Amino acid sequence: MTVREPRYTKEEFAQRGDEIYNRDIRPLVEADNRGKFVAIDIETGAWEMDADALTACERLIARIPDCQSWLVRIGYPYVHRLGGPRRVSQTS
Repeated sequence: MTVREPRYTKEEFAQRGDEIYNRDIRPLVEADNRGKFVAIDIETGAWEMDADALTACERLIARIPDCQSWLVRIGYPYVHRLGGPRRVSQTS
């Protein structure tokens, strides 16, 4: 099993991944795929899309075993949200 090591800082990962997504991929997928996941290799610009995040990543890794993958959820500012729904507190 190959162990992939990051070759970029977290900031550079995010900058490169978001740039590729917004410039090349978003115009192609955003209209009809809200909620699906896009796995992007930030070095080559190759990408895979699926309703399941793990499946998208696995397909990208199958194509590019040493990829530097960035994950985006179409139509959302985040991939996964931690915590429950926001609640409005009511005071007496």
